[in-house]
Amino acid sequence: MKKNDTKDYRDNVQKIIENLTDRAIEVGGTCTGEHGVGYGKKKYLKRMYGEGGVKMMESLKQSIDPFNIMNPGKIVDNDFYGREKSE
Repeated sequence: MKKNDTKDYRDNVQKIIENLTDRAIEVGGTCTGEHGVGYGKKKYLKRMYGEGGVKMMESLKQSIDPFNIMNPGKIVDNDFYGREKSE
C-alpha cells in the first residue's frame, strides 16, 4: 500500500487479504507465499498447523538460533528470555 492511501482503503485491502488467506486454508492451501510467512501471515499459522505445530516451530527455532538473531519476530513472538518482540 502507499503512504497516502486512506484508512478505509487500507482496511478494505486488509479484509480482502484475510478473506483470500482464509479461503486458501479452507481448500487445503497455505497462508505462506514463496518467500515465507512474514509478519502479515504469522497470525494464520496456528490455524494451519495447530498449537502443537507452532510450538514445534518455536522449539526448532530456539535450538538453531538460541540468541534469536535470525529473523527475530517472524514466527516466534519472543526472544526466549521472556521479553516480547516489538513489530
